[in-house]
Amino acid sequence: MPIAFAYTLIVLLVITSILLTLLILLHRGKGGGMSSMFGGGVTSSLAGSSVAEKNLDRYTVLVGIVWFACIVGLGLWLKTTQGGS
Repeated sequence: MPIAFAYTLIVLLVITSILLTLLILLHRGKGGGMSSMFGGGVTSSLAGSSVAEKNLDRYTVLVGIVWFACIVGLGLWLKTTQGGS
């Protein structure tokens, strides 16, 4: 496989890592943990809709799946380029 494939996966991995971090921080804290420490209590009253929470969950899972696929793809690429055994 060409090296451009690996670079594409690396760029996608960096983007999805940043997105996943931001999406996780947007979730409302159930027990008043880190999210309420960074002002999650204020934003949870503004975005208290259950539809918004469900969509946030869906986006987080989707980005997590893409992130995982990038890691698996990079692992397979490294295995094939190093001869694998």
